[in-house]
Amino acid sequence: MTTKLDLWYARLVFRLDTDKRMATARKLASLLRNDFTLMDALGRLESIESQGGKKPNEPFAIVMREWQKNLERGMSFSEATRGWVPPEETLLVTSGNLSDLVIALENVSRVVDGTTRMRRAMINAIAYPLFLLLLTFGIIILVGIYLVPPLTEIAGTDIVWSGIAASLVWVSDFSINYWYVVLAAFAGIIAIIWLSLPNWSGRMRAVFDKFPPWNIYKIHMSVGWLMSLSSMVAAGLTVPDAMRMLADNSNKYLRSILEDTLHYIANGANLGNALHNTGRDFPNSEIIGDLAIYADMAGFDKNLGRIANDYLNESVRKMESVSDVMNSIGILLVSAIIAWVVFGTFEMQNQITNVLT
Repeated sequence: MTTKLDLWYARLVFRLDTDKRMATARKLASLLRNDFTLMDALGRLESIESQGGKKPNEPFAIVMREWQKNLERGMSFSEATRGWVPPEETLLVTSGNLSDLVIALENVSRVVDGTTRMRRAMINAIAYPLFLLLLTFGIIILVGIYLVPPLTEIAGTDIVWSGIAASLVWVSDFSINYWYVVLAAFAGIIAIIWLSLPNWSGRMRAVFDKFPPWNIYKIHMSVGWLMSLSSMVAAGLTVPDAMRMLADNSNKYLRSILEDTLHYIANGANLGNALHNTGRDFPNSEIIGDLAIYADMAGFDKNLGRIANDYLNESVRKMESVSDVMNSIGILLVSAIIAWVVFGTFEMQNQITNVLT
């Protein structure tokens, strides 16, 4: 018998194990494509996960059974899976119900794989530079608190420091007296930037979107949006309907852009021209130009899918390039701080020697 704890654990595992969840979506699509009914396909997957019923409480086996129960109650597939998968995946399956569930399931896998690649690239672009920044801050504080004070104590109070030594002593005094202020300010700036990424919108945000880390976040969000849009259009939705659904399920930053775009679409502009009219440069001028051209041509759904895939690959390469640049800057910054400490220490020793002799 499946307990509430089993259900909770199954839900948690199913949502966290993205790779296996996508593999399940691909298997389900393959079974449906080979003329299995939805109930039979879920039953086959449940049997595989439970090893023929020997392990009925395996998380993925529980999920398949719960979906079957929901379908037996008359729910649609999107309703049956709601709460078991992330909301953006439910959204894509909802669009698929309008035409072809197989296409929707395949699109879910494609979109999630693409956004996962993008997310990993974004993390790589941010994590190491942030670590180097923290390392730099730590070096300055440690030097100011533990290295410089013994030297100033030896020198006494009559010495007048000069050059690099003076800057080192000043930083030491500041670190000892105000390190908590610096730490609080640093944490506050990071928190403000972090909160601004999904919540700050408007014309001024478009200016900041040209600089890190906002430009990295913009690329990440635009890739996910374009891939989701292409999947929904391929599943049979019109561009305005897909855009509205995406806007309703987006954070404030993306919703603001999509709602502005929808305003211009409602006034007769095609997708590319509408994005251009917003003045947000979202995703970028090249993609906007491509969308303006292809929006009025036949086969827009296929062209949109190609644009989305090309943009994903280009964005991953760009993110890797940004990461390399930021890593190089971070390494140079740490190297400069270490050099400053070393030369400052030598200069302090020389000035102490001169005073004592």
